[in-house]
Amino acid sequence: MLLSTPSRYRRRLFTVSLRFSAKSNISSSSSQAKLLNPPDEDCRGFLPWLEEKAGAEISTKLYIGKSSYGRSLFASQHIQRGDCILKVPFKAQIAPDNLPRDVKVILVDEVDHVSMVAVAILAETKHGKDSRWAPYISCFPRLEEMNSTVFWSEDELNMIYGSTVYEETIKQKFIIRDAFSKIRPDVSSISSLYQFGMGRISITTPEVLETFPEVFGSILYEDFMHAYALVKSRAWECPKGVSLIPFADFLNHDGFSEAIVVNDEEKQESEVTADCNYAPEGEVRISYGKLANATLMLDFGFTIQHNIHDQVEIQMSVPDGDILHQMKMEIFQRHELPTICDANDVKSSSWNCFTIREVKSAKGKGKGIPQSIRAFARVLSCTRPEDLSDLAVEAAQNDGRLARRPFKDNSREIRAHTILLSHINRLIDQCHASIKSLLPRSFVVSASGRHSFRRQMAMDLHTGELRVLKSASAWLENYCEKLSKGVAKMVDRPTYNT
Repeated sequence: MLLSTPSRYRRRLFTVSLRFSAKSNISSSSSQAKLLNPPDEDCRGFLPWLEEKAGAEISTKLYIGKSSYGRSLFASQHIQRGDCILKVPFKAQIAPDNLPRDVKVILVDEVDHVSMVAVAILAETKHGKDSRWAPYISCFPRLEEMNSTVFWSEDELNMIYGSTVYEETIKQKFIIRDAFSKIRPDVSSISSLYQFGMGRISITTPEVLETFPEVFGSILYEDFMHAYALVKSRAWECPKGVSLIPFADFLNHDGFSEAIVVNDEEKQESEVTADCNYAPEGEVRISYGKLANATLMLDFGFTIQHNIHDQVEIQMSVPDGDILHQMKMEIFQRHELPTICDANDVKSSSWNCFTIREVKSAKGKGKGIPQSIRAFARVLSCTRPEDLSDLAVEAAQNDGRLARRPFKDNSREIRAHTILLSHINRLIDQCHASIKSLLPRSFVVSASGRHSFRRQMAMDLHTGELRVLKSASAWLENYCEKLSKGVAKMVDRPTYNT
């Protein structure tokens, strides 16, 4: 999924760059690398080349090496928290304005920024070693090294079938195919033959790509898909739309890090400031955002075990057989439940779709279950028209939000939350089944290391969502138990004749 959140402003001239999103760069803590990390011999000339291109110093504190997650950046000296560790001028980045002028004129009104940068990459790739960006482009992962779910086979996608990321993957493939159709419109007529986006499409109709053969050469759909995914996985938002920032995109993700890429529009450069101390040869990491595994595997092609940002999207509906189905649907339309924004301010919930995160305490501490989904359950639990009318009146008399207050009758409140608990428990059973299907005894292990890596990604997704669901289930059980004790006290209370 493309992180389409707008840049947030620290000051008027400074913007925080959010990582767009499939490189296999993974980290789950900010611990220092303990083993010696020698420089990557293949990249010894990269930083001098980039500094010459930029006409400025990029970094004296970092060098390129290799970790178990691929190409990475390491401290070349002691780094203190607050040190600026790299600066990359805008002119040394690949942005939409890197396209040849004649090509850009054609694309500007039809194609999004990601596609424009992808086309720029294709144009430079065509020139091979003669490209002015050859040292950088040669560092990009090859197509077979990409692990975003958009590159998974149908059998591999079945490992995450039923999950939100499965649906988002299908949507993303259509988005890429649609983007390609805008530079080669005739491709849309045969796109249905390539549902999973890996067909080798060769079009002869002269459009954008064919109009400039000296710039692009012969481009296949899979070439565009590869370039598009590279941009999504490595680019940051910037004043020009999106941009690839050489050297900075070697930084791996750390779920606990607070370091980010910041754009200084006054100085026309992107920079990173260390958020902690690093010893020499320690791997330096930043945050791509507070992202759940579902987002990481779709946008970047990796997951994190025990990801603290994992979340689950829950969709609920009014049963067709509900005798108050029409009335409930009408009341939902009149009192649309608010959307919920995730950690990156992305609206992730609609009127019947809700996002929950791990509940830190089942005993009522912490934020608990989102009020919006609890309100939905209260409406679902109503069995009389007058109950729904009472909820509408209550909303009108207060802040307009529907069913946000607990029922005064504890038994009704218990019934509402039992509906929600049953729904979550069904999702837990589905997670257990998905995890079981991935275990060695029930899964034919492929000799492919890539396939094993993707299977582990699927496992991390399901186990993370299971953890979130179990925490929600425990919270609901505790809530209902407390209410039940209150009901019992009311029943046991002695009555007196007056």
